[in-house]
Amino acid sequence: MSDHEPITVSLSTSSVYPDSTAAGFDAAKRLGYDAVEVMVGIDEISTEIDTVQALSVEHDIPITSIHAPCLLLTQRVWGLDPWGKLHRSAEMALEVGAEVVVVHPPFRWQRDYARGFVDGIRDLEEKYDLVFAVENMYPWRSGKREFQAYAPGWDPRLHDYAHVTLDLSHSATAHADPLAMARELGPRLRHIHLADGSGSGKDEHLVPGRGSQPCAQLLEELATNGFDGQVVVEINTRKSAGPEGRENDLLEALAFARLHAAALPS
Repeated sequence: MSDHEPITVSLSTSSVYPDSTAAGFDAAKRLGYDAVEVMVGIDEISTEIDTVQALSVEHDIPITSIHAPCLLLTQRVWGLDPWGKLHRSAEMALEVGAEVVVVHPPFRWQRDYARGFVDGIRDLEEKYDLVFAVENMYPWRSGKREFQAYAPGWDPRLHDYAHVTLDLSHSATAHADPLAMARELGPRLRHIHLADGSGSGKDEHLVPGRGSQPCAQLLEELATNGFDGQVVVEINTRKSAGPEGRENDLLEALAFARLHAAALPS
């Protein structure tokens, strides 16, 4: 049999939005996920280190990653200084025992932040001894028009980041091949946001297996190659058929991840 350790499958608390961070911890534990990724957002609970730590203890489930507040929706969370947000994210990660901080590249209009972003991420990793995994994004599209909303760019392969998060919903929106991205990134790939997409202009975060992305093949390649990073289910359940439908979607995503990320016999 393979000597590789099984890949950890975590649940992003964003997968229960607009329900609370506390509901994310409850779902992760009850449904059999290994751990939790905390999306720091507009839910006040997600911004409170002591409360997040208490939820981890209460539900007896570890926190393996912190997603910094990088969305348009979270521009005012933890203040307006983007570097301040990353320092706070690192402090939370250290307090709760997480190994990874997930961060998006700057918006194009954040010129000063973008100008020093690559070097700044490197400095943060050295300062905190944490993995800052920069996530792939996508061009914004409206009809036939395309807008490059991120700087220095949406594709982390083109920049000197030590660690990267590969999001399969984002690769669908970007019309990028996630298998090629993963292979090209090699050991720089440290974190997976497992979702799916149809290739539309929307960032869909479908249950894996319901879109066009090679989610199964990617997980199988990672398992075969001894990937020792994290796989995090990050799906949109807002259109699920009520609480029962959401739970079924979260269970389906977990079963998909477990099946395809299982280490193959050697």
